[in-house]
Amino acid sequence: MVEKKEKIIEEVPEGISKDRGFNVENWKPKTELGRKVKSGEINDIDEIFDKGYKILEPEIIDALLPSLESSLIQAGQSKGKFGGGKRSIWIQTQKKTKEGSNIKFSTVAVVGNKNGYVGVGHGKSKETMPAREKSIKQAKLSIIRIKRGCGSWESGGENAYSIPFKVSGKSGAAKIDLIPAPKGTGLCVENECKRILQLAGIKDIYSKSKNSKTKLNLIKACFDALKKLSKVRVNENFAKEHNIVEGKIK
Repeated sequence: MVEKKEKIIEEVPEGISKDRGFNVENWKPKTELGRKVKSGEINDIDEIFDKGYKILEPEIIDALLPSLESSLIQAGQSKGKFGGGKRSIWIQTQKKTKEGSNIKFSTVAVVGNKNGYVGVGHGKSKETMPAREKSIKQAKLSIIRIKRGCGSWESGGENAYSIPFKVSGKSGAAKIDLIPAPKGTGLCVENECKRILQLAGIKDIYSKSKNSKTKLNLIKACFDALKKLSKVRVNENFAKEHNIVEGKIK
């Protein structure tokens, strides 16, 4: 007689997903927070932000935000036809030494779930693929929870499609102001910053930038503005009255 082998289905704690190639069983957490997430003791990313835990493992984000999307930003420039340049995701630098030229590549990645969580990372390496992986990993470790709200007093604060108030960000000489906008305005911002706002879940916004010639600094300034937005303390009654939402919209 041939014995029938029963399929063993391992239970996965609520809140942890196997999507996007992330395997929970093969994950070996190195931090106490990671062990709590894998065991199911923490199954909501909001709990991490509320308690002020520091995220040191990108797998924590993979586990708690299964709908996370990533994108590489065109922060570099490569040679085009007839001597012209075109935008590229790779930032290439060279250092002259006695042995020759040491070439390094860097790239900027943005991750987000289009529902209140976004992160930006910058990675460097001697090769392109490791630089890409480093930037995505750094973006996950730097993920923040932002506030969204109504951008117009006319709608009475019913829709959280914009930001609740004006914020400014700076990186190097680059400065950017993010300004609330009414519904239907769209993202009136530089194209690469637009990717950051899209993955954050913001649909309508005005912006004003200054000294934005260096693309990398402008991107960092935009993320700096979102960081400041997440740190602003808002009274609970005021937040309810103006429909200010922190994090995901359920």
